[in-house]
Formats: sequence, C-alpha cells, structure tokens
Amino acid sequence: MQYNSTSSKKCDDLSGGNPPHMCGNSTNLHYLDLSYNYDLLVDNLHWLSRLSSLQYLSLGGVHIHREIDWIQSVTMLPTLLELHLESCQLENIYPSLQYANFTSLQVLNLAKNNFASELPSWLFNLSRDISHIDLSQNKMHSQLPKTLPNLRRLKSLVLSHNYLKGPIPNWLGQLEQLQKLDLSHNFFSGPIPTSLGNVSSLVELILESNELNGNLPDKLGQLINLETLQIAENVLTGNVSKRNLLSFSNLKQFSMGSPALVFDFDPEWVPPFQLLRIRLDYMRDKLPAWLFTQTSLKYLTIEDSSASFEPLDKFWNFSSQLEFISLQNNTINGDMSNVLLNSKVVWLVANNLKGGMPHISSEVVVLQLRNNSLSGSLSPTLCHNNMADKSNLVQLNVAYNHLSGELTNCWNNWKSLVLINLGHNNLTGKIPNSIFLSNLRFLHLGSNKFFGEVPFSIKNCKNLWILDLGHNNLSGVIPSLGQSVKGLKLGPNHFGGNIPTQICQLRSLMVMDISSNRLSGPIPNCLHNITAMLSIYVSTRRVGFILHFSGFHIKIISSIRILIKGNELSYVDLMTVIDLSNNKLSGSLPSEMFMLSGLQSLNLSHNQFMGTIPQEIGNLKPLESIDLSRNNFSGEIPQTMSILHYLEVLNLSFNNFEGKIPLGTQLGFTNLSYIGNPDLCGVPLTKTCSQDENSNTTKPIGEEDNDDSDKSEVYSWFCMGLGIGFVVGFWGVLVGAIFFNRRCSHDYIH
Repeated sequence: MQYNSTSSKKCDDLSGGNPPHMCGNSTNLHYLDLSYNYDLLVDNLHWLSRLSSLQYLSLGGVHIHREIDWIQSVTMLPTLLELHLESCQLENIYPSLQYANFTSLQVLNLAKNNFASELPSWLFNLSRDISHIDLSQNKMHSQLPKTLPNLRRLKSLVLSHNYLKGPIPNWLGQLEQLQKLDLSHNFFSGPIPTSLGNVSSLVELILESNELNGNLPDKLGQLINLETLQIAENVLTGNVSKRNLLSFSNLKQFSMGSPALVFDFDPEWVPPFQLLRIRLDYMRDKLPAWLFTQTSLKYLTIEDSSASFEPLDKFWNFSSQLEFISLQNNTINGDMSNVLLNSKVVWLVANNLKGGMPHISSEVVVLQLRNNSLSGSLSPTLCHNNMADKSNLVQLNVAYNHLSGELTNCWNNWKSLVLINLGHNNLTGKIPNSIFLSNLRFLHLGSNKFFGEVPFSIKNCKNLWILDLGHNNLSGVIPSLGQSVKGLKLGPNHFGGNIPTQICQLRSLMVMDISSNRLSGPIPNCLHNITAMLSIYVSTRRVGFILHFSGFHIKIISSIRILIKGNELSYVDLMTVIDLSNNKLSGSLPSEMFMLSGLQSLNLSHNQFMGTIPQEIGNLKPLESIDLSRNNFSGEIPQTMSILHYLEVLNLSFNNFEGKIPLGTQLGFTNLSYIGNPDLCGVPLTKTCSQDENSNTTKPIGEEDNDDSDKSEVYSWFCMGLGIGFVVGFWGVLVGAIFFNRRCSHDYIH
C-alpha cells in the first residue's frame, strides 16, 4: 500500500510524555508511525481525533494505558486503512461489542497483546474491504464462528499462539482470495477440512501444534501455489507418500509428523520442489531418501524419531550445507569424535550421541549438545590452533554428558563466548583463569568434581549474570564478583570464612544460594543494599539474549537449579531467594534482612542462629517458603507471620520457640512445622496453652477488638499482601532447564 510521502511522518527516538504535536496535529497527515519508542507513554488517544485524513497508524511496542478506550479513538478515523497496535499491552478487545466502525480498514494487527477473552463479535463483522487480520500471541480462548462471516476479501488470517479450540470451520474454504492461514499453536481439534483444498490462492497453510486428527486430505494436493505447509505436532493418522506432495512444485517450507502418521515414500522418488526449511517428527525405520535431494535446504529439524540416520557419514556431510540444524529426542547412537559441524546453529539435544566431542568450524555460533552420552575431554572441540581469533561461538552447552578430565586452558581462543554450560559431567581439577572471559554472562560449572579455590580473575567477568558452581568440592573464601550478577549458586561446596560484605554490592542479585558450605560468623547487616530484593516488582525475572541471523532469530534463556519448598528444580524466571542453610553461621538476624520486601524464599536452617524473630518479618509479604529449623531461635513466634498470605512452606522445628502459635490461616501447618520446640503450644500441636484452658481471647491479626485498643495500635501499620500471582524461574538456554516452549519457535532454555 502506497502513501504520499509529503503527508507522512515517522516519529522515532521519542521519550517521555504523550506523542508530541509535531507528529500528530495535521489534518492532512496520512501516515503516522510511532512504533517501538519504548519510553513513549500514551495515557490518552484524544489527539487522534485531529488526524481526520489518517490512513496508516502504527503504535506497535508503545505501552497504551489499559484504561484507554482505544477502539473508540481509532474508529473515529474515517479514512484509516491500516492499524498496527501489536505489543501495546492492551487487555480489552471488547468481546461483546457487535460492530466496530472501521469503515475503510484493510489491515488490522493486534498481535502480542494481553487479550484473554473470546474472539470479539465485531471482528467478524468488519467491512468487506478487510484483507489482513493478525491476533496472534494473545490468550483468546473461544471457537471460530460456524457460519461464514463478512470476510470474503480476506487475504491473511493469523490467529496463532492462542487458546482457540473446536473444529476448523469449513467456511474457510470459501475465502477465494486467502493467501495465508495460520492457526498454529492452539487447541483446534477434528479433521483438517477438505474444503481448504478449494482455496487455490493459498500460499501459506500453517496448522502445526494443535489437536487435529484424521488423515491428511487428498484435496490439499490441489493447492499448487502452496509455498508453506506446516502441520507437525498434531495427532494425524494414516500414510504420507509422494501422492500427497506431488503437486507442490513451489513448496519452500514443510513440517509434518504425528505419532500415528506413517512416512511411506518410494526411495527413488525425487520431489518437484526444493525446500528451504523442513521439520520431520516421529519418523520410523529410515529417513526419507528424498531428503538428501534438497540441495537448497538451510533449516532442518527432526524430533522424537526412532528412524535410523545411517549412513551417518552421509547425513553429517549433508548437514554441512545447513545454517540451522535441530535434532532432539532421537536415537542417532552415533560416534561424534570424527564429525565436523559447520552450521551456525547446532542444536543436538537428547539423541544418545556417543564417543568424543565433535570438531566445529569457525561458522558455529550456537553449540548445544546437552543430554547425550559424550565422553572424554573438551580439548578436541576447543584446542585447535587454527581457531584462534576466528571463533564466532556464543553459546557452548554440553551439560548432562559423561565428559571427564581437567578443563582445557584453551578458552582464550573463544573470546566471543557469552554462555558456557558444562554442568552435570565428571570434570575435575581446578578452574582455570582463562575461562573467565570478558563477554561471559552465564557460567554453569555445577555438579562436577572441581576442587581448589576460585581464581581471583573471576572478577574480570564484569558482565556476568548467572554463576553456578554448586555441587563441587571448591574451597577457600567466597570469591569477589562483578556487580552485574543476578543469580549466584555456590552450594554445596567447601567454602569457608565469613559471608563477605562485598556480596551486598550485588544490587541486581535475585538468587543467593551459598548453602551447604563451611561458612561461619554473622549475616552481614548490609543486605538491604541488594535493591533487586527490595521489591516484588523487578524489570525482568527472565535472563537471556537473542541472536539474530539472516532469516531467523534464536532466543536463549538461562536456568538454574534451586532448592525451594523442598524440591530442587530448574527455574526459568528468577525468584528472589536467600539460602544460607547447612553452614555454621551464628548470631542474631540483622534487622536489615527484614527490609527485603521482595523476598520469596528464605532458608536459614541447620545453622547456629539465636535470638528472636522480629515482628518486622511481616514486611516480607511475598514470602512463599520459610525454613528456620535446627537453630537456636527463642521467644514467641511473631503474630505478624499470620499475614504472609503467600506462605506455602513453613519450618520452625527444633528451636527454642515458646508460647502460643499465632492464629491465622497462614500458620495452620502440620505439627511437623513446630516439633522440637518443647515450650510451644496451641494448634496444630496437641499441647494446649494454659491460658486457653481459662478463656480463648487471642484473636488473629486484623480482627477487630474494641476492648484492646493497644493491640489494634500495634498492628495497624501492617499492610495486606498485594494480589500478585506469578510463575517463578531461573534460566539456562532455551532448552537447558529442560524447558522448550513450543509456543514460541526457536526459543530455547539452556
């Protein structure tokens, strides 16, 4: 669509306030683009009413306040042809509104918002001129209408990554101008409609990751203009043979595979197409022979297949032409020691790969070999003299293998590395200085057999975000770290001495796990300087980076294993955690600790702490787990703990607490939470408090008591917990957790 350049305005690099009048006060303005000015604040859209000639409006990526009636503002533009409001954090799509006065609209883009309702009625009553609709990556959860709406000129319908369900309606086969249909990553069920074979204009048909069943309709073979056919991750049945693909001479992207779907191709068949991308799942017996005829192929994905990859030499030679190769949960069973990997992205996860480490070329940017059976040293991959200063490697993940020996000292050849994950192997020896590279942000060496002190050179990693050295035999004092660290896991090891006050300078720290060491002395009284723990509202709990390539991008998300609520799990979003358990720490708890009002988990168990728990513990409203067991705490349990409304795990056992357990739903745990405190009484213990035998006058906090004004005064300053719900996590490269988000393509957890 063309717009007059003399009446166009692209306003970029704006910050603060509303859109300036210079970008929007002209009645002759036809084109206005304010997209992706992330600091731009839009608290009203009244200024749009002055743009009566506007034909194109883009506010993509701009935060539009949720109380704004956006649909009323944009429908007042009578000549508007294109509306782009993707990633605006919109919440209300007005599902009950029957009609929206978009009299001229041709393109509607509302993707990547927070709509969590049914599809709105007005969407299917738009004018006959509408040609492109995109509501992808929301939370829409209804069915498509059963009868044909007023969308006969529609060319593109994208509803992917929602929660839509029910059958795919037959009326889609009556949209004679439809070129792109993307219903992927939903919950559509039933068969693929045969009527889709009538849409001869269709170029892209994307239905993968649903619950579609039945056979692949033969009539789809009539779609001779088809360039993209993606129907993997469904429950299709029957056979797929050359008969289904014979007419697709223009096909460039193809994905298929279901547990009950059988690939039945003639080994001599040569397809009429040359693919750019292919994904094949649940293959049995052998890879289809025609795959090796695809000399233009750049992106290959094979998952959940028991098919033989033999002869392996032929397969690995073929893969050298690829830019992206992803093999996951297959049974390749091959020796990798003589294989040269050449793709920019090599993602070989859980394939039972064996033998020594493969060789890599300088082209490799991402090397993911997690969850295999590789053995021996890292040296074959890392210690090639011809790789010096030529490496583009950003991510190296060989976790969960059988690698052994000491760490190589060749890390200076790999200065481009941002993420290293060598966890869960049998590596030993001391950690070399050379591994602390200046660009490094994620270092996972946990669950190995490293010993000795951590080199002082670790402080040179000024950009380090995640450091996991847990489950080793490291000793010495806790090392000084760069101030960017967000996640720190040092336990269990053999670190000794005091907790250094330098740890309080890690203002971005959200996870502090130094449990199961030999630390002694008090907790520093400066923890309130860790500003990331002062509020539940932090800018981001997910830590990672995005790699951009020609034609695709990959989002790498890092995870770390943390013991919370009795379970050690890998988290993809950072939780605010302090775990000092199983040390020899002593003294009373510093009052500054109770200023950490964003803290979600606190474990001080198995130490030698003493003194009382102050009433200020009620300030830690987001707390989900508290473990103070096996210390020497005394005094009464603070009444303010009863207002910790998110508390799910409480362990105060084996201390010297006394008096009555406070009333309140948050403290009604089993007696196991309180055993080993002989002077405690009250529910849930069987021991009755002496004052209860006379009268039961104690009331839970917050209950009115007109006869005890002093008590009301004492507790009046405590606030109820904010209504915050969340899923917490901590990450390690888009499949390292193991968490692979199929609803976001090329997202991986390390």
